[in-house]
Amino acid sequence: MGRHYDLIAIGAGSGGLSVAERASEYGARCAIIESGTVGGTCVNVGCVPKKVMWNAADLAHALRDARSYGFRVQSDGLDWGALVEARERYIKGITDWYHNYLADYKIDLVPGRARFVDAHVIDVDGEHYTADHVCISTGGVPAVPDIPGAELGITSDGFFALRRQPRRVAVVGAGYIAVELAGLLNALGSEVTMLLRRDHFLGSFDAMLRETLMEEMVEAGVNIVPRVNVERIEGAPGELTVRCQSGLTLEGFDTLVWAIGRVPATAGLNLQAAGVAVNDDGTIPTDEYQNTNVPGVYAVGDVTGRAPLTPVAIAAGRRLADRLFNDQPERRLDYDNIPTVVFSHPPIGTVGLTEGQARSLHGSAVKIYQSRFTGMYHALTDHPQRTAMKLVCVGPDEKVVGCHIIGRGADEMLQGFAVAIRMGATKRDLDDTVAIHPTAAEELVTMR
Repeated sequence: MGRHYDLIAIGAGSGGLSVAERASEYGARCAIIESGTVGGTCVNVGCVPKKVMWNAADLAHALRDARSYGFRVQSDGLDWGALVEARERYIKGITDWYHNYLADYKIDLVPGRARFVDAHVIDVDGEHYTADHVCISTGGVPAVPDIPGAELGITSDGFFALRRQPRRVAVVGAGYIAVELAGLLNALGSEVTMLLRRDHFLGSFDAMLRETLMEEMVEAGVNIVPRVNVERIEGAPGELTVRCQSGLTLEGFDTLVWAIGRVPATAGLNLQAAGVAVNDDGTIPTDEYQNTNVPGVYAVGDVTGRAPLTPVAIAAGRRLADRLFNDQPERRLDYDNIPTVVFSHPPIGTVGLTEGQARSLHGSAVKIYQSRFTGMYHALTDHPQRTAMKLVCVGPDEKVVGCHIIGRGADEMLQGFAVAIRMGATKRDLDDTVAIHPTAAEELVTMR
């Protein structure tokens, strides 16, 4: 028989690590069960390696733009292998640190696959572990369509396993992962075609953001093919043909990336043994306190189907530990006004309601302020990117309920405005804030 714990977290990603760490700080005896690599998707095949690749793509743009500023710059091109080696070395440093801090916090790391025996007994490769509280934080995995030849493509996980740069790539999908991978591959010199089922990508984002991004990506050379359904993939790795239901055929791809979404990693947990309810899509429903339908069993992060973002999983996990082990019974995560960034080219920052959502909720009480311009950095370059901003305001006091930015620096400027919106800022509050000049961000406090 294994050990008994106050808390077991299933999954050593952002949510599981955070709930166990915070609980341990309060004196709880904790364990984390993980079948893969510590750090989960974000550290190993998500946010961290993605941002490294985005940085490389941003440098490619900077090298190109340097000539417009008078630099005589020559480049021998990208050494993809060297970039990947440096990226993986950085990631190893993070995962090594995780192992050290788990030991420092006296959190047991149990390798293997977890299966519920009942609500408080977990089987790991034949060994049983018990806990008063169990937190499911297994995250998700990339989806692959059930069509002939689908196995010839790769997912985002496979993208991060590439040791050579693909030269002609098809990216199938319309979410933020699809636009991020398509944008960075294009910037690094690959020939990229995006295949969309509808007319546009980023369907849940404000229309201004997705329309501006599509214009910029087309201008940058990404081939975007809308209104297609992929029917089959033919050929062999390195020479792929994509056949669509419409009869359209696209040939000559050395790589195809499936970026059609992610599915929750719940299939192997034997949740029925614990009586935990599961939605048809595999997500685990929870209330506002991360409780499942079974007392003492909780879920945080992507597995819940709510706001699949690393900081959300971290915040939910920490608040759950506060509630369970530090006598804060009302402690919970507020899922409203969660800021997020898409590391596209150019990047997007967004928080709050889109214009469409606001008009559905508030009708004629909505007032929009927006601006579109070429920032000073790009005023001198031969390949200028536009910046666009929108404030969504409601009511006579013009409370700001949405802020949407696309353009250079959008990723860094959003955080402060997200704080202001969470605190209930009005348009007048922004207007009364002295602008920082010359910046793109000043436009958000000077719009008329």
